[in-house]
Amino acid sequence: MTLTASAPDAPSPAPATSALSQAWLFTRRHPTLVTGGAIISLMALAALAAPLFAGDPSTMNPAVRLRPPSAQAWLGTDHLGRDVFARVIYGARVSLMVGLLVALVAIGVGTVVGLVAGYFRMADAIVTRLMDGIMAIPAILLAIAMVALMGASVWILILAIVLPEIPRVVRLVRSVVLSVRDAPYVEAARAGGTRLRVILSRHILPSTVAPLIVQATYICAAAIIVESALSFLGAGVSPETPTWGSMIAQSRSHLARAPWTVFAPGFALALVVLSVNLLGDGLRDYLDPRTTRRA
Repeated sequence: MTLTASAPDAPSPAPATSALSQAWLFTRRHPTLVTGGAIISLMALAALAAPLFAGDPSTMNPAVRLRPPSAQAWLGTDHLGRDVFARVIYGARVSLMVGLLVALVAIGVGTVVGLVAGYFRMADAIVTRLMDGIMAIPAILLAIAMVALMGASVWILILAIVLPEIPRVVRLVRSVVLSVRDAPYVEAARAGGTRLRVILSRHILPSTVAPLIVQATYICAAAIIVESALSFLGAGVSPETPTWGSMIAQSRSHLARAPWTVFAPGFALALVVLSVNLLGDGLRDYLDPRTTRRA
C-alpha cells in the first residue's frame, strides 16, 4: 500500500486593504488634519489657477456696480463694478503667500537662533533678553511703523510680520534644546569627539521638527490675520493689489446696500484662518507619540 503525502494547503491571501479604506480610516482618526489640509489645498489650487477661471480683478464697469450675485458674477460686484469673486480668489494669492513666507522665514531664523541660545549657556542670557524685548512690542504697531518708514510692498510687509514671530520660534527651539542638551546620546556624541555641527544637526535638531511644524501653521494663520489687518488700515500692499483686508475696508460703507462685498472676503479670511488652525491642531495630534499609541 503506497501512501502519498498530500501537498499542504496554500495559505489563503490576506484581504488587501484598499487605498480608499486606508484613507477613510486615516480621516476618521485625524478629521481636523484632513479637513484643514483639504480646504487649504483647494484654496491654494484656486489661487494658482485663478487666471484660468477667474476674471480680471481690476476691470471696472460702473454700469454693473453693486450688482448682487448672479451667473455672470458669482459673488456680485463692488462699488466700482469689479467682480468680487475674482478679487477674492486673487486676494488669496497675497494672503497665502504672506502666510507661507512668514512661516518659513520665522522658522528658519528662529531655529538657528534657538539652537545657539539653547546649546551655549553664555549666549542664552543675551539672546533671551533680546527676544523678550522684541516680544514686548505689539506686532501691529511694529508692522505699521516699518511700513510707514520703508514704504508699502509685499516684501516690507513680510519683514514687518516676521520680526515679532521669530522670538516665539526661538523660545520654542530653546526649550527643546535645553531638554535634550544633556541627554545620554548627546553626551556620548560629545565625548566621542563628534563635531559641533554634527551634534546640532543630527542629534538635537530632529527633536525640534515636530513642534516646529505645528508652530509653523500657527505662525501662518497669525500672519494672514496681521496682513489683512494692515491692508484694512491702509498700511499693507499697494491699493491696486486685491487683498481681503483692503476689500473689506473699501466696501464697509456699502455694507447695508451690498453686504456681499464685505461678507465674501470676510468669509474667505475666516475660512482660511480656521483651516490653518485645524491643520495645526491635526498635525499636533498626529505627531504626538502618545496620541499615536492610543490610536
